[in-house]
Amino acid sequence: MAVRERELYVSSNGDAWYLVLEPRSGRVFIRHQRNQASGGDVSLIEIRDFLSQGHGPEHQELLRLLGTLVGEG
Repeated sequence: MAVRERELYVSSNGDAWYLVLEPRSGRVFIRHQRNQASGGDVSLIEIRDFLSQGHGPEHQELLRLLGTLVGEG
């Protein structure tokens, strides 16, 4: 099974954040792709660590997405 990703947010400077599921392990994490001007590096971040980093639009989008899982009950 292939890794599954969902785009969370792309900033005006080109940084992008993705919610990633690794089906074999069941691991869910955030992949941060820096823009080319910043080197284009990729970071894998545990959900807990990502949410503790701040309250930017990328964090708000993850919280909004999580809220949709329980919001329609």
